[in-house]
Amino acid sequence: MKPHITLITLGVADLDRAIEFYAKGLGLPLKDSPAGVAFFATGSTMLALYPRDKLAEDITIDDDGRGFAGIALAHNVESPEAVDATLAEAVAAGADLVKPGQKVFWGGYSGYFRDPDGFYWEVALNPFL
Repeated sequence: MKPHITLITLGVADLDRAIEFYAKGLGLPLKDSPAGVAFFATGSTMLALYPRDKLAEDITIDDDGRGFAGIALAHNVESPEAVDATLAEAVAAGADLVKPGQKVFWGGYSGYFRDPDGFYWEVALNPFL
């Protein structure tokens, strides 16, 4: 397999609320999308929002909501101040602050927020990228 991720799809409880959070709250550019799904341009990888029950149906699994799925998405920025500002922007848009920005053991600076559907996002200054 050629190492390239083209699309990340998040299964959301309320598509309209999720679009509002990502487009208006965080300012991600919403692309023209067919009804029932939303696509956002995020560089070489697209972010898609799709109803959670429909995504589970497409995968052919039960939508039992067992909690933390062991995944976090990351958004890297250029400074500790940008980490803090991005976390504040997410909270103002309706996210929950999980971990404030702070120096971390691996040599960077990061914090976490949880979006309205419970997805965890790390905002980080990673000096190794």
